[in-house]
Amino acid sequence: MQGGTNRYHGLYAYAWDVAEQAPDRLVAELQGWGIDTLCLAAGYHAGKFIRPHGSQGRVHFPEDGTVYFPARPERYGRIKPRQNSQSGDIIGQYATRTDIAVTAWTVLLHNTPLGMAHPDCVARNAFGDPYWYSLCPANPDVQDYATALCADIADRHPVRGLVLETPGWLPYQHGYHHEFALIASNPWLDANLGLCFCDHCIAGATRAGIPASALRGRIAQRIDAYLRASMDTPADIGQRWLESDLVGDPDLAAFLRWRCTVVTLLVQRIRAAMRPDAELFIIPSVRRPSAAGWLEGSDLPALAAAADGLEVCFYEPAWNRAVADFGEVRRRVGPGPAIRCVLRPGPPDAAEESGFARTVSELDQAGAAGFGFYNFGHVRRANLDWIGRALHHRTGGSTIAS
Repeated sequence: MQGGTNRYHGLYAYAWDVAEQAPDRLVAELQGWGIDTLCLAAGYHAGKFIRPHGSQGRVHFPEDGTVYFPARPERYGRIKPRQNSQSGDIIGQYATRTDIAVTAWTVLLHNTPLGMAHPDCVARNAFGDPYWYSLCPANPDVQDYATALCADIADRHPVRGLVLETPGWLPYQHGYHHEFALIASNPWLDANLGLCFCDHCIAGATRAGIPASALRGRIAQRIDAYLRASMDTPADIGQRWLESDLVGDPDLAAFLRWRCTVVTLLVQRIRAAMRPDAELFIIPSVRRPSAAGWLEGSDLPALAAAADGLEVCFYEPAWNRAVADFGEVRRRVGPGPAIRCVLRPGPPDAAEESGFARTVSELDQAGAAGFGFYNFGHVRRANLDWIGRALHHRTGGSTIAS
């Protein structure tokens, strides 16, 4: 496996789950599972989470759009982070230990409260409808906020580094509260509804030589015609429509490439603002497969070069699908950049331990630079034990070499 002595066997976790644990006991458990890095949420959104081994309630609703470290407001511009009202400084508690490393997992631009507080900073579709949960990365105020947030986290505590999720535009289908439709989804419709045509996107794309206003008009007409039709289009046909548009509409293709440039430049700016010894890894997409990340503005090779590597969610039901996706990411980024693999030790991806262990083994053999496992509070203790057995050889119990 790549990475030399800087191996990475991380476990993702939320502050509210970790806060219930005795620190010494938790670290001992982590080490027993072969985990060397606790990947703690530093900024997160709303949700409804069942907690199979929670001691203070089994269903949790986190505060929406808050940070879980003591942010310094003076470091920010117009957009400032919202401090979580219930969590203490869990990141600081663990980052100062010498027996476990901490990575700050940061959901960057998915933030409904900040979007509603700054309506000019959110993504807007071709009709001008706001997507309150999605801060637009082309907006200068959003760029300032994202850069300051990452630098603030890295400076506040001696964390190993940051893992950034949602550095770009969120897809249209994103599980928003009571997200509902009586029109069937398909890739063409979702892709078109997910495009942002806010003032900053129009202006930026126009400066790049793209007739963005005219493109917005065409996209709106296409969506409107579809919504007025008498029937839905099946998903496989919608996929072909999307492919045809990408080939037949050069303005659309150029606009999508421009969006990737916007996200890459933001990540470059964040990397430059962070302390040099802190790692920066990017979760380019949670879409399956990873090649679809361009819908969010993720250019895999460009992001891998802008940061210290990629941390890719290989959420697949079979090891061969995960390995195939890993191979495609490697083909795109080239042989140099580090690719870490995020896996879920249990359903819906792994129905049995043997399948999970096979996925870990095959990705290790394929050249994974490390593993992150999702998520401490979500899965049963029995599934956490899968991690330990997967990361340790059966002969002698030695940890997979890194």
